[in-house]
Amino acid sequence: MGDVRVELVRGPIPVAQVREFVSGDPSMGGTVTFEGSTRAESDPQHGPLVRLDYEAYESMARRQLERLAHEAVDRFSAGKIAVVHRLGSVPVGEASVMIAVACGHRAKAFEACRWLIDTLKKDVPIWKKDVFEDGFVKWAEVRNVD
Repeated sequence: MGDVRVELVRGPIPVAQVREFVSGDPSMGGTVTFEGSTRAESDPQHGPLVRLDYEAYESMARRQLERLAHEAVDRFSAGKIAVVHRLGSVPVGEASVMIAVACGHRAKAFEACRWLIDTLKKDVPIWKKDVFEDGFVKWAEVRNVD
């Protein structure tokens, strides 16, 4: 039990492929997906946010994502888990991260998905910069926001 797919990608996340990876096992009654996208925001001095630029310590980020995915398999009895995070520029409205989880029951799938995104944001060396319309750039703070 416990197929895992972990990727760091440049360019759009292959959403259909990620969904397909976790589907198809009739013993997995609950499938949950989460897509985190660049949210439209505006700064009073610098105008609208136009994109987020993601950077990572790639080899370490990949290892940690794999460790988290395997831990989630064990912790939540998941059949399949996919975690895909985008690097580089992600314009407003586009997805920067996708998590898909298939478990025997929906409650475990929801729990696993929530645990993965919350833990990823705290523990994986992926950083982002906010880029505004006037060219102003600032490193985004790590926040625990629901």
